Order: sequence, then C-alpha cells, then structure tokens
Amino acid sequence: MPNVKLTDIRKTFEKGRIVAVDHVDLLVRDREYLTLLGPSGCGKTTTLRMVAGLIEPDKGEIHIDNQLVSDHPPEDRDVGYVFQQYALFPHMDVWDNVTYGPRVKGLDEEKSERICREMLEMVKLSERTDALPRELSGGMQQRIALARALAAGAKLLLLDEPLGALDAKIRTELRYELRKLVKDLKLTAIHVTHDQGEAMAISDRIAVMKKGRILQVGTPQELYMKPKHLFVAHFIGESNFLEGFVSKTNGKESIIELREGLMVHTLDKTYRKADKVVIAVRPEIFVIEKGRKKGVNSLYGNVEKYRFEGTNTRCEIQLENGDTVVVVRPALLTERLDAGEEVTVSFPVGKHFVFPYPEKGLREELRVE
Repeated sequence: MPNVKLTDIRKTFEKGRIVAVDHVDLLVRDREYLTLLGPSGCGKTTTLRMVAGLIEPDKGEIHIDNQLVSDHPPEDRDVGYVFQQYALFPHMDVWDNVTYGPRVKGLDEEKSERICREMLEMVKLSERTDALPRELSGGMQQRIALARALAAGAKLLLLDEPLGALDAKIRTELRYELRKLVKDLKLTAIHVTHDQGEAMAISDRIAVMKKGRILQVGTPQELYMKPKHLFVAHFIGESNFLEGFVSKTNGKESIIELREGLMVHTLDKTYRKADKVVIAVRPEIFVIEKGRKKGVNSLYGNVEKYRFEGTNTRCEIQLENGDTVVVVRPALLTERLDAGEEVTVSFPVGKHFVFPYPEKGLREELRVE
C-alpha cells in the first residue's frame, strides 16, 4: 500500500502574486487516514490536487509509494479522486459509472462486472444499478462516486470535501461509513475538509493548514490536548484567550499578570520576566461558582449570558478587567445562573496553554479567512 511524501512543495498563482501552498512538507503513512484541515483558501485542496497530478507544483517533490511522481500525469499515479460535487457522468447509470474505470484500464468485461458488483455491495447500492445520478439522493451519489474511485483499483484515495454537499445528519452518518470502508480495504486516504468535527471523527492524524502552510500535524487528541500554535488552539475545539505578561518566575512556576492586575499561575517556565504572552483555556476546563471564592487562578466576574444546550450549559462571563470568557459545563452539574450574577471562574495550574504574543496581534493571528 502507498505512502505519500511531500517535500518543500510550493504553488503560486497569478504569476506568483498569490501563494496557495508555501513550502509544505508532509508524510502520509501507509494505510493512514490523514485529513488536511483548515479554513477556506488555506491551500488544502491545491495540495490534494498536486498529489493527484491535476496541478503541477512550482517547486518541490511528490513521492507516492517511494516513487517520484512530480512530473507524472494523473493516470500514471494510481489514485482515486472523489470530488465534493461527485462529478458522476449524468448520462450514465450507476452500473456504467462504476465500471468506467476498469473498462478504461482495459479489463475484460467479466472482471469489470465482478469488481462493480463488489463495490456496489460494499456501499450498499447493489439494487440501484440502473438508476441515473439525478434519481439518487446526495448520500447515494457520494457513495457511487466513492465506489467508482475504488473500482479503478487505486490504493490511494483522495477526497476533496466529499461530505460538504450533504445535510448535517447524513454527513455525520456517512463519515463513519467512509472511514470504515477505507480501513476495511486497507487504503491510504487523504481527506480535505474545513469541518473540525468531521476531521476529529475520521482521522488517524490531522494536518492543520493556514495561509498555505502546515502549522501542526498530530492525532486528534494531540491537537486538542497539546496545540503548538495559537491558531490550532483556536481552530481545533474552542479556547478562551487572555493576554498578559510574565510578572515573576522562580524556576518552579511563573506568574502571568493579565490586564488590570489579575494574576494567573502557570507551570510553563519557557518565558522570561516581562515577556508578553497569551494564555489559552478550554471552556470545559473552567470551574464556575456563585459569589467570590478565593483560590489559585480564581477570576471574578459577572454573568453576561447563560444558555442551556441539552447535555451542557454555556455561560459567558465578563471578568473584572473587561475580558470575556466562555465556560461550558455538564448541565447536570451546573446551577442556573442569571444575567448580572457575580461568579468566580477558576482553572487548575497546568490545565491551560501559554503562547508567545503574536507579532501581528492576537486578532490577526486567530483570523479565519
């Protein structure tokens, strides 16, 4: 089965004025389900299309199964490509769409039909062989597009927002089916999406992209629990960001002073005194109590909004220094809070992330384009 290696890949458009992919290095392991995740325009689809051979990189090398393929045409790369809009042949029925790949490769009719039957059984559409694409639901069309890609015999599957055109319920159901299918067939898959929930649910690893660069690659748990970049902490899950500077450090811990003199203790000893930093705290890490309670990393404020969301409650708190934080807690463990009520929000030392303050400012660094 193939692995995929990208080395220093760069791609620009409009005579170099637009940098779509900027010096990307990436290794996709054999039989791995890897997702390229990021906001629209970050370069993930361009990267996928370069792997497929649909776009030629300006610089860098692409290896598939340890073979340099940077200048190979798409038909020589042995990949299956599933587009967001499926790209099924509208004048062909399901059977002809799925057997198209084997027939083009010159397989005899008997073998093409056997492959088609296997693929259609796998995607649970063996009874719709004579249906035209327009007669199928979006979910069915997605599965036919997948079956057609697999029928061509590719061991590397490239998926460009394959669930993006589906409604939320079908999308949630199909993403698990898609992962199971890829794993059952022992394929290598690269999946492009801007949906973090989708990426977290289906991926072995995720590569988070922004402005043509890969910021971090890791398992869903690694990216959530140990983000190495402010944008990753913002884009994967949700975080509260508090600006401050290192007020004191003693070798065991550091004290960070927030605006208006609020103090936070951290075990992170990376930074020196007076360094400007940003603290990121996940909403579910906060503990919220009515009234003013003393303790380490206890911050006082007033309730701005309180919402019941079924399993959780979501509360927006304006702190004494004017910052606003969001607290998410299990509904069964949280008392109802009224707007204006005074509360204490706190978090354990070490249950947060500390990042250097970005040169272009926090808002610019977190901006999703």
